[in-house]
Amino acid sequence: MVGQRVRVLHLVKGLGPGGAERLLCAAAAERDRDRFNYEVAYVLPWKNHVVPDLTATGVAVHCLGSGSGRIRPIVNGRWVLRLRALLQSGNYDIVHLHSPAIAAVARPITRSLGARHPALVSTEHNGWATYSPPTRLLNRLTYRFDDAHFAVSEQVRQSVARSVRDEVTVVIHGVRVADVRTHLSERDAVRAELGVAPDEVVVGTIANYLAQKAYPDLFAAARIALDAEPRIRFVSVGQGPLEAQIKAEHARLDLGDDFQLLGYRPDAVRVLAGCDIFTLASHFEGLPVALMEALALGLPVAATAVGGVPDAITDGREGFLVEPGKPAELADALLRLAKDEPLRAQLGEASYERGSDFDIGRAVRQIESVYAALAEDRRRLRDG
Repeated sequence: MVGQRVRVLHLVKGLGPGGAERLLCAAAAERDRDRFNYEVAYVLPWKNHVVPDLTATGVAVHCLGSGSGRIRPIVNGRWVLRLRALLQSGNYDIVHLHSPAIAAVARPITRSLGARHPALVSTEHNGWATYSPPTRLLNRLTYRFDDAHFAVSEQVRQSVARSVRDEVTVVIHGVRVADVRTHLSERDAVRAELGVAPDEVVVGTIANYLAQKAYPDLFAAARIALDAEPRIRFVSVGQGPLEAQIKAEHARLDLGDDFQLLGYRPDAVRVLAGCDIFTLASHFEGLPVALMEALALGLPVAATAVGGVPDAITDGREGFLVEPGKPAELADALLRLAKDEPLRAQLGEASYERGSDFDIGRAVRQIESVYAALAEDRRRLRDG
């Protein structure tokens, strides 16, 4: 394999501004370009927010779906034919799967190419219990087609079917910590843009408009906190299918400008750099990218103890953890931080230190070592 780069195709459902997609962008930027060539294929054409980020790092991107219907590209089967054609022409060594529903279809398609098909690798970004029953069943039936499995946290690994759990390796992913920290110098500029007074305490979150992100709980906690502490303010970056319901709940609680819904922002991390506290009210998570970014920035955290969050946060050290579905407890944690500046500084220092552990480079090297071994096996088979 000397002088021959390993060709890797990452396959995802969409390239929206979600956590898995942002992880993919960070990994692509950190790849060993002398040894590995990355390409990305996705199915939902309207979820293309991070395509420019990928192409800027020299990654070719292929859209397999077509049409504007929100579900049509998945069920009409045309993307499957395009995927097969791409696999036949791409001469890939590795196909890395990131979406369980897409993976369940792509596995047999890849295997159907014959004995010299690309090696299959998958990453579980969320617990299996969060998948729909059909997706969970199909994922389980096809899971053994993979040559390697990764999970983003131990909690996610534990959710995998017992029969295959021991085959799953936990790889703690991360962010480009140095890049994230460049935004610290923009704190004052961001706060000025948000209209935040110097003595106000800003609570920020990055969370798309999805049921799992529990915006009603976050809004309820915010209402309690705002009624108790006049200096507190909230900002949120996110978009998604529940926008209408979320905005209606925001209006019902009369949160107004005290809780700014900024929508999608390509500079989400920069917005976070203007905050004093990071929060998540999620009902379930894998290992949230936004949380790792908040730690890299040195923000104290108030979040629900779900998924990989307790793996990243020690309660009372980098922040406070509460049970999901209990807005009053989240409000108490937020108020404790908002009212105590020395405590925020203490937990913020611990967060900054902890954030250094989540540099994506380490995860990329670990995954690429698996790619290299699998590619060597595949090429030996092809040459034989």
